[in-house]
Amino acid sequence: MEKLQSNLFFPLAGVAAIASLASCAGKQKPAEQQPLNIVYIMTDDHTAQMMSCYDTRYMETPNLDRIAADGVRFTQSFVANSLSGPSRACMITGKHSCANKFYDNTTCVFDSSQQTFPKLLRKVGYQTALVGKWHLESLPSGFDYWQIVPGQGDYYNPDFITQDNDTIQKHGYITNLITDDAIDWMENKRDPQKPFCLLIHHKAIHRNWMADTCNLALYEDKTFPLPDNFFDDYEGRPAAAAQEMSIVKDMDMIYDLKMLRPDKNSRLKSLYERFLARMDEGQRAAWDKFYGPIIDDFYKQNPQGKDLANWKFQRYMRDYMKTVKSLDDNVGRVLDYLKEKGLLDNTLVVYTSDQGFYMGEHGWFDKRFMYEESMRTPLVMRLPKGFDRRGDITEMVQNIDYAPTFLELAGAEVPSDIQGVSLVPLLKGEHPENWRKALYYHFYEYPAEHMVKRHYGIRTERYKLIHFYNDINWWELYDIQADPTEMHNLYEQPEYEPVVKELKEEMLKLQEQYNDPVRFSPERDKE
Repeated sequence: MEKLQSNLFFPLAGVAAIASLASCAGKQKPAEQQPLNIVYIMTDDHTAQMMSCYDTRYMETPNLDRIAADGVRFTQSFVANSLSGPSRACMITGKHSCANKFYDNTTCVFDSSQQTFPKLLRKVGYQTALVGKWHLESLPSGFDYWQIVPGQGDYYNPDFITQDNDTIQKHGYITNLITDDAIDWMENKRDPQKPFCLLIHHKAIHRNWMADTCNLALYEDKTFPLPDNFFDDYEGRPAAAAQEMSIVKDMDMIYDLKMLRPDKNSRLKSLYERFLARMDEGQRAAWDKFYGPIIDDFYKQNPQGKDLANWKFQRYMRDYMKTVKSLDDNVGRVLDYLKEKGLLDNTLVVYTSDQGFYMGEHGWFDKRFMYEESMRTPLVMRLPKGFDRRGDITEMVQNIDYAPTFLELAGAEVPSDIQGVSLVPLLKGEHPENWRKALYYHFYEYPAEHMVKRHYGIRTERYKLIHFYNDINWWELYDIQADPTEMHNLYEQPEYEPVVKELKEEMLKLQEQYNDPVRFSPERDKE
């Protein structure tokens, strides 16, 4: 990834205390004493490469950049399990997958009776709401209000499950509809006398990247250079070679790239046709008007080999960016609403994704691997009045840290079994000497879509050690400073044996700390 781009950030100056000196009886509390509201916006598969406050190579995201400009940008933000459902379970519980028991998207149902930060916020007087993608199989609990999409949701005219457990269909584009519901709840359905925590969870920018009709023609004049390792041969990395998430080999010509024609077939053609069938007459006409000429030209030109690989990459990048554009516009709507209603000064606005994503690095799309592009996730926070910190936060943070952060900011007790660490000291401008020096990661979903093998590992500031297991026994070591694209496995090189020994010792400590049973044997990874 290109070097992170800095904005106009300033040195940290600390934070005003939430609780000030006691005021005289009968006087109204100053605004600083009011409990903070929390607006947590999370997307699916949005990578830092596609946010201009992180990376300026591809597109502009002015509204997402507004959040960072008025607060902080985390430059070392990571997930504990790079997969949608498990990542969400880690976020809402503050615990690794081995503790919250939601390991993968194919075999698990989230135990909704377990402790979550929205439940704990309600106990201290917060109103809580969730709109959009849930993706944890069981229905949400711990929310005063919720409305979710079934599974992944649909981009056009999607279904929503209501609190009455009815399924209703709404007309429109999903990113707009989720934002509509979020703003409506803030405007009409909450108690304005209570602090609130609102989770806005978008389907965007999940595969298959179907843009809103108003954005279809965007970015067609852009041509993107292939990543340097697009044609990676995976030497020394057999697990990387075994995946099925290659843009060249595995990206579906019809489902992913929209090259639908009656005489052509693909593995996922029927699924794409079901998506199109959800459109109304006007939506479908706009869709066909845009893609029709592209389809005709593609089959006429019939590109092959590296020309086809480049063609697929360009279409993927453009469709992805168009889907980001709608998301960025809708984040702007939320920010504008909060400003208009005078809520910004007393509201923490958080934006992140459930994981990163590959934009052609290693020749891939999707996520799952512990490699940087998928383990790393964007995280920006617009800080409320009293928090003077601006700029980059460089300490390593993980999505299990969000729950204790929100609880501390709300004045709620952080239970001892939460495994994450509150980020509040970092938001105050502190640099705790005892801040974590390493992160733990564990991916479980195999065999499954994309066929990324099970693995766990440890990441420090400089090194990453990964163990692929189950039907393979393979170790990988990377010097992230010297090899940021993780192309050279150093594991069996004699000069790195002391590094490997130290990392394995540190990883075992983390496995013991988080009580991951894989430390006993791979057969016990889901106990």
